[in-house]
Amino acid sequence: MAQPNQVPVERRRADRAALHLSATMRDGSRKAPARIIDMSTHGCRIECSTVVSKDNWVWLALDGLQSQRCRVAWHCEEFIGLEFETPLSEAVFERLLQGQQQLPESAIRELRGIASRTHFLARRAGEEDIAILADISRQCAENAVVEGLKLKAPKRP
Repeated sequence: MAQPNQVPVERRRADRAALHLSATMRDGSRKAPARIIDMSTHGCRIECSTVVSKDNWVWLALDGLQSQRCRVAWHCEEFIGLEFETPLSEAVFERLLQGQQQLPESAIRELRGIASRTHFLARRAGEEDIAILADISRQCAENAVVEGLKLKAPKRP
C-alpha cells in the first residue's frame, strides 16, 4: 500500500491510449453496457455500473474485436480496470486506434466529466481507493487536454 503523498509505482506493461468505445461486459449471465476510457495491449479501463469483485473473470465485447476474457484487476465506484487474459497483438491494437484517430468533442467533454467526478470521489475515498481514483482523474484530464489540442491543431494537407 502506498504511503500518504507517495506516488504509486507504475505497474502497467504498455502505454494506454485514450479511446471512446462502447462495449458490453458480461459477468456470468449478467450483461451490462460499458464504455472504454483507455486501453493498452494488456488491458483497459472501463466505466460500467455493474459491481464486480477484484480477480473475477469477465468477458468484454466490443465491435471490431473478438470478445476478450479479462481479469478484474481493480474496481472502484463505477470504474473497473481489466487485464486481458491474452494480450492484444500490436496489429489488432493499432487497428482499434485507427478508428479513433480523433476523439469527438463530446468524448472530450466526457473525459473532462470523468476527471472531475473521479477527483471528487478521490477526495472522499478511503486510503485504498484514493490512488486509483486520482490516477483515473489525472489520466482523463491529460487525455482531454491532448485530444482537445488535436481538435484545435491546424489540419495538414
